[in-house]
Amino acid sequence: MNQKGLSEKDVMSMLDKTRSKDTSYDKVLSAMCTRPHPIAVKAHMQFIESNLGDFGLFQGTKELEEKVITLMGGLLGDPNACGYITTGGTESNIQALRTARNLSKKKHPNVIVPSSAHFSFDKVADILGIEVRKAYLDSEFKVDLGSVESLIDDNTSAIVGIAGSTEFGQIDPINELAELAGSHDIFLHIDAAFGGFVIPFLDKKYDFDFSVSGVSSITSDPHKMGLSTIPAGGLLFKDVACLLPLEIDTPYLTIRKQHSLTGTRSGASVAATYAVMTHLGKEGYKKIVDKCMKMTRRLVDEVQEFGITPLIDPVMNIVALDVPDIDNVRKRLRSRGWFTSITRSPRAMRLVIMPHLTEEALSLFISDLKDCLRD
Repeated sequence: MNQKGLSEKDVMSMLDKTRSKDTSYDKVLSAMCTRPHPIAVKAHMQFIESNLGDFGLFQGTKELEEKVITLMGGLLGDPNACGYITTGGTESNIQALRTARNLSKKKHPNVIVPSSAHFSFDKVADILGIEVRKAYLDSEFKVDLGSVESLIDDNTSAIVGIAGSTEFGQIDPINELAELAGSHDIFLHIDAAFGGFVIPFLDKKYDFDFSVSGVSSITSDPHKMGLSTIPAGGLLFKDVACLLPLEIDTPYLTIRKQHSLTGTRSGASVAATYAVMTHLGKEGYKKIVDKCMKMTRRLVDEVQEFGITPLIDPVMNIVALDVPDIDNVRKRLRSRGWFTSITRSPRAMRLVIMPHLTEEALSLFISDLKDCLRD
């Protein structure tokens, strides 16, 4: 640190140069986050100093969080759901399975997740000391119910279903998982970190949320397709009793107890989420999802014209393309500025069609992909 501080102009100039090294979203087809809505940015800055870790000092911001949970609960099948805004899907998944572990009181707990589950569940295993058992997938990359059932034993604390898998955008058979969990009296958590702000606005209707009897908790991230600012995840429980195993005394704060994993919590992202959800409404989100799905279908249709097919017909705005010589093709695309990713098994080119992608950019990508396949 300098002995004497720099001028604001000098500091901002340094920051501008550093920011210029970051990747613009313009050619990013690998990310599940996007540019936040302008109203979310404004709200975020308005509440930049609020700390929900000690919400007795920020009661207005706490009221906003309660309203956001009600809004999200309504979107996910139960406006009476409870919970809080987290830093993202990883924290939400940790906390959901922490609740399941503590409620079950098993000495050697295990949880069953699809092999398509996000890598955050490997963190869960390490942090919580839980054995994570991974069930096989079927031919459409949904979790195989027989595999799940075969993994259940007396120490199983929870089953996890995915609603919008990270790699394939697939939705597990939540109704059937709920029946299975119910028959064994097991906690059922749904990871809809991405799908929570997509599935409710699709033309085809899916049962995946609290409208399914037996769903105990849901992860859903406003900072993904919800267009809020980072970090804004969401953890919702069907029953307020699920918050009790997360309580810890906070004797020197203005509140008696905390349920969150983190201590200090940004109220800014809560305000951002409230602002964008109330500003867009269901009609606004429907338009955004429709636009992304239209581009997703266009991408699939046009690449099929030169022999590239998806592993499955896209359920949402995530596409896994069966691309030959995938590593070299991705390298050639990267040289043209495109960021793509891959699925684990089978290996395919994974593309996420987020709101920042324009029709013009999509046309250019399809053209570049065609060229890179011929190089």
